[in-house]
Parts: sequence; C-alpha cells; structure tokens
Amino acid sequence: MKKLNKLWHQVERPLAWAQLSHQKTRMSVAMGGIAFANVLIFMQLGFVNLFAGGATVLPEHLQGDLFVMNPESKYISANTFDRSRLYQAAAFAGVISAEPLYVGVASWAYNKEQVSYNTRIFAYNPKIQVFDLPEINRQQLKLAEPFTFLFDRLAKPELGPIPEVFKTNPKVPAFLNNRNVVVSGLFSLGSSFFLGDGNVITSDSTYAEIFGVSSLDNVALGIIRVHPGTNIMAIKKGIEKYVPGLEALTYQELKEKELRYQDENPTSVIFGFGAAMGFVVGVAIVYQVLYSDVSDHLAEYATLKAIGFSGRTLLLVIIQEAALLAVLGYIPGFVASLGMYQLLTVLTRLELLMQWDLALTVFGLTLAMCLISAAIASKKLHSADPADVF
Repeated sequence: MKKLNKLWHQVERPLAWAQLSHQKTRMSVAMGGIAFANVLIFMQLGFVNLFAGGATVLPEHLQGDLFVMNPESKYISANTFDRSRLYQAAAFAGVISAEPLYVGVASWAYNKEQVSYNTRIFAYNPKIQVFDLPEINRQQLKLAEPFTFLFDRLAKPELGPIPEVFKTNPKVPAFLNNRNVVVSGLFSLGSSFFLGDGNVITSDSTYAEIFGVSSLDNVALGIIRVHPGTNIMAIKKGIEKYVPGLEALTYQELKEKELRYQDENPTSVIFGFGAAMGFVVGVAIVYQVLYSDVSDHLAEYATLKAIGFSGRTLLLVIIQEAALLAVLGYIPGFVASLGMYQLLTVLTRLELLMQWDLALTVFGLTLAMCLISAAIASKKLHSADPADVF
C-alpha cells in the first residue's frame, strides 16, 4: 500500500521520469545500450557518407560547363575515349574550349627503401585551369618543368612525410613508377577508399613521359567551356547525337553519376546493413528495460486502472519513458560519435564530419527505436487486470 501511495502522489508529477529514475542502475544500463546503438548507427552511416563524399570530391572541384566521357564509364577514369572525339565536340558553336583531363594510377614512394603505394595522377595542360582550387591554380605553372608534381597534403601518411619536408625544402624528391620526380607544391583535395592512397598533379607532357606518348590519345574526362548565354543543353544533345562514343554531362549530372556508382558498391550495402543491426540492437535493449519496468509495477498499473485511469493514459506513461530514454541515450552516443569521427579523420586522412542532417536522422531513428520498443512492451500492460489485484 505504501508503494501504491507513492505512485499515486507521482501521478500529477512526471510519472514516466519517476518510473525511470526509481531504479538508476536499470536506467543507466538502458542509456548505455542506446548510446552504444547510436554510436554503431553513427559510424555505419558516417562511413556511407564518407564514401559518397569521396566519390564526389573530384567533380565538385572541377571547372567547366559540360563534361564528356566514355558512356561506358561508371565513374571518372573507369574508361577512356579517343582524344579526336574531344576535337569534334569543340567544333560546336558556342564552345570556347574543350580540354582533356588525364587520370592514371602509378606507384609512389618517398624513397627507394619505402614500399610503393598506388597514387592517383591528374594531368592536363598547366596553361589552363581545370580545378577551382586557388591553391592549385597559383602553382600549376611550376608543372611546366619536366617531372614536377603537386602533392595532396591529405594523402595517407604512408606516401611519406612530404608536407613536413616541404616546409624547409621547396623541392622534395620522390619516386613515381621508379622514376625520379620532384614535388614543388602542395594542395588539399582528398581521396577516397577506392581510388588510391593520395593524389598528385602533373603536366600532360610529364604524363606522356611516364606512360608513353600514346597515352595522350586516351582521355578520361573532357572539360568543355562555353560562351556566356549559350544553350548548354543544346550543345549537350548535339554532342551526344553527332559525336559517337561520348556522353555529355552537366556539373550536376557528373556528380550524380559518381554517386550512383557509389550506391551500387557492395560496401555501402554492408554499412547500411550494419546501421540496421544497430537499430535492432537498440530496440531489443529498450524493450527489455521497458518490459521489466512494466512487469515490476504491474500491480500498481492494475490499481490505477481500478481507480479510473484509462489504458490510454497508462500507455502514454510508457511512451513518455521511451521518449526520455531516447533523449538521454542519444546525448552520450552523439558525443562519443564526435570523438570517433575526429579520431578516424586523423588516422585515415579522410574527412569524416558530423553533418546536421545525419545527426537529425540518427535522432529520429533513436526515437523510433524507443517508441517501437514501447509499443511492444505495452502489450504487457493489457494483462494488468484490477480483478487480479483485489
């Protein structure tokens, strides 16, 4: 009876909070479980976003009005096309220029004793601007000197301490495909999980020296600029109709093409499945807590029913408990995920940022996880029959 009186006095107060805080150990376990599920979901969805960001890091920093590529390419550099097709595309009225961008992969080593790592090479005429990164454009005339490169400071550490050495040495020696090269500048672009351990930029002439003169006939991406006011879509349709073996894409279409390839990659499915498993784990943990809470207070709930409280009112108490657990568990999970993101950014040199849309998505999933658990646990509430009490 004393326990019932205590429960009765709490009806006008936040009964849901009183129920949770009454057994602090149980509440702490629930918060820890939800936080663990949140971290798991944050990490899995964060990796998916990281892959997507890596897929679009190149097209997001290219300058151009239209981009042409081999229609069989699922992503930039997957397939090449003949450079003569680019000349045909340049003949359309309104086109200012059509420039080739070469993309290759080579073995990079800081010194002869170091293991070589795959590095992505971008090559083009250094007299034109391909990237919209001022840091690159200010330095690219240095590339007119043979076997000179710009190095991505966001490359993985295994490629050597080039950014640190560059602070005291304006020309850092290295090896590319076992040939002596020189780094004469740094830039920040970033890479991805799939396309090498870093990026370097050089001139088309150096590219030809490394891969052979015939390599200049195989273009990864054509960058087309048009006069202001020109109907870009008309040129796009004309190229696709009259220039065989080319697909013309706008800036947005190029990004979407890269993202589609990313979405088709099994890795994204794996991480998505991991996030789903985190959600299931959270549902199971919260269900156990709420079910135990209802079971422990079943007699009290039955008594409240007997004195006039409706089943809907008591169900609302369970839902409020679930909502409180969602908030209390989300906060430590969010903070822990921020720390994990920063740690992985340092370790991988891949920028893993907490995005507001991701944070809101995970909070919505946390709330849904707790409400689903409440709905399942509330079935026990139906067995709270006053007749069993009296």
